[in-house]
Amino acid sequence: MTATDTLFRPPAPAPRRTAPDLFDFLAALRANPLTTWTEDHFEHPILAGEGALGRVTVVHDPAAIRHVLVDNAANYRKDDLQRRVLAPGLGNGLLTAESDEWRLQRRTLAPLFSPRRVAEFLPPMIEAAERLVRRWRRRSDGRTLDVALEMTRVTLDVLERTIFTSGLKRDPDALGRAITRYFEALGPLDPLDIFGMPDWLPRIGRIRARPALRFFEEVVGELIEGRRDLLARGDPAPSDILTLLLQAADPETGRGLSDLEVRANIVTFIGAGHETTANALSWSIYLLSQDDSARERVEAEVEAVIGGSRLAPEMLPRLVFTKAVIEEALRLYPPVPYMSRAALAQDRIGNLKIPRNSIVTIAPYVLHRHRRLWHEPCAFMPDRFLPGPGAREGIDRFAYLPFGAGPRVCIGSAFALQEAVVVLASVVKAGRFELARGHDVMPIHRVTLRPSGGLPMRLRLRR
Repeated sequence: MTATDTLFRPPAPAPRRTAPDLFDFLAALRANPLTTWTEDHFEHPILAGEGALGRVTVVHDPAAIRHVLVDNAANYRKDDLQRRVLAPGLGNGLLTAESDEWRLQRRTLAPLFSPRRVAEFLPPMIEAAERLVRRWRRRSDGRTLDVALEMTRVTLDVLERTIFTSGLKRDPDALGRAITRYFEALGPLDPLDIFGMPDWLPRIGRIRARPALRFFEEVVGELIEGRRDLLARGDPAPSDILTLLLQAADPETGRGLSDLEVRANIVTFIGAGHETTANALSWSIYLLSQDDSARERVEAEVEAVIGGSRLAPEMLPRLVFTKAVIEEALRLYPPVPYMSRAALAQDRIGNLKIPRNSIVTIAPYVLHRHRRLWHEPCAFMPDRFLPGPGAREGIDRFAYLPFGAGPRVCIGSAFALQEAVVVLASVVKAGRFELARGHDVMPIHRVTLRPSGGLPMRLRLRR
């Protein structure tokens, strides 16, 4: 038996041998868009052709990706399909805004996620992780838990301690359920959106998502109204992201965010921001449960760094392998598995012509498993993200895009990674998870990349 025979290759849909016809393609998009990718997508750096969306160029060459996302980013905007899917729930916040409106929001919000600010959020992240473990110790030893739901709870707790520290007036679990319903409702792509039909035509997904959207609006509206009243009275206000958003001003113009923009960005942080970290943690815990060697190495590192002490900020940089596990989970199961851009003007990538208004697609899910870019691309190998020229430093910046790249790179990536390391270290210190018998794990693309049917696992707490 060779070393490669012992590697764990986590589940994923098998690539198709040939491209699907139109009806098969539309059915696959509804069921699970991951099943639309073919063998050629994982073998060739660039593919171009006519599809259901017109001319589409699929790009998985790092130099070409850099061209689209950085060098000529001004020529490429988010395509209409992404906006039609995301805007009904997330409004016109940082994730969906374009042009001058996006630039204004980005300049205004960037200071909120500076390294100093992110470091200030570390204590509440540790407190949220400790609260999770205390809850497990009271009643969870030997029980089967849905890890995906548990990670949703802890990441929402982090948001409550950093975005709105005065607390939610609603049950956080109800908010978690609403977020899940939202992604499950809007996740299956509607043919009306695919073919660019007018917004006034009803979409089944949007109808199903309405209760969740109303819940978001009520929760966020209450938070903003209460905080504005507090600030208007001159009372001391928590120094959290909500206060910072309400007081933020564009460093160039001095203009603040409107209530509509504040609302859209809070919903974005709750929905998209929480979802990224919760999924990364869920997949990390699952991967460790299936690889004894990696799990034992994380356990040994956590014991050596934290031991019987409380996790402290100065310990975080020493949790090197723990972070590598998270980065490998983000490679295998990137939170945003697909992104696309529309060309505003004709362009050229190498010798390939990009027509005006055509679509350029970059799929991190495919990029991260591309056979020309990665050794053992479908295997779980955290060592590839350890520091050093033969590992992390040897990975092309544009071959690994869990948080995107260029001007629109995720503004909260440092926040999410810090939070993930804190929670995973706390989970590993608390105990071990074992996958429930009979449960088949498979990723499903529902706006983000989630484990289909949740992730039931049995928890064995350490004494």
